[in-house]
Amino acid sequence: SQTYSHLYCNFRYTISLWYFFFFQAEDGIRDAQESRGLGDVYKRQALSDPYLAMSSAVNGLAGPLHGLANQEVLRFLLDAQDRVGEDATDQELKDFVLAHLKSGRVIPGYGHAVLRNTDPRFIHQKRFAQKYIKNDPLVNLVHKFEEIVPPILQELGKVKNPFPNVDAHSGVLLYHYGFLEFEYYTVIFAVSRALGCLSNLVWARALNLPLERPNSIDLNWVKKNLDNQQQAQQ
Repeated sequence: SQTYSHLYCNFRYTISLWYFFFFQAEDGIRDAQESRGLGDVYKRQALSDPYLAMSSAVNGLAGPLHGLANQEVLRFLLDAQDRVGEDATDQELKDFVLAHLKSGRVIPGYGHAVLRNTDPRFIHQKRFAQKYIKNDPLVNLVHKFEEIVPPILQELGKVKNPFPNVDAHSGVLLYHYGFLEFEYYTVIFAVSRALGCLSNLVWARALNLPLERPNSIDLNWVKKNLDNQQQAQQ
């Protein structure tokens, strides 16, 4: 019973980490924009339930570059483990990463739109795993890739930030504690993010912020911007 109690306490802390890491929802985040935008659009017309707006926002998470990112990382890790084994050498892991990149795919869990160093949330999860999770092959693989992947991405020069982000570690913690249904990870993500999204929506209504209206563009705008990008690359 003492062992199960210890596991339960650690799992509760893992979920707390998730809620703390993902509840932030500043304006630039996909689901924050959708929940606040939809809520604003309807507040003067139908006074739509904010939770309906949040339901729509959750759909914004259902993509491999956002809410499904940690699932993509897990699939990558499991594939690596299956192909090179649990006791793979550093060279075997490097060869696997290079082959993965050569096939035209990216390394999930690396890079960030804003950060240019290792994500602090990754570091915190790593410290948690080092303290409470011993001898888990998949967790150990995450830490090995942290050392192996960034130098490879830096040498290729295709990314501004070759370091691991929060998704590189978050999924493997849930997997360790028995959450084997990957699709459920987004549910936990959404529960956490709802705290931030709905807070933003409340403030938007309290401050009577104006409606957000997207810009309209035409093909001439698209062509001009593509030409500018090509000139900048030359």
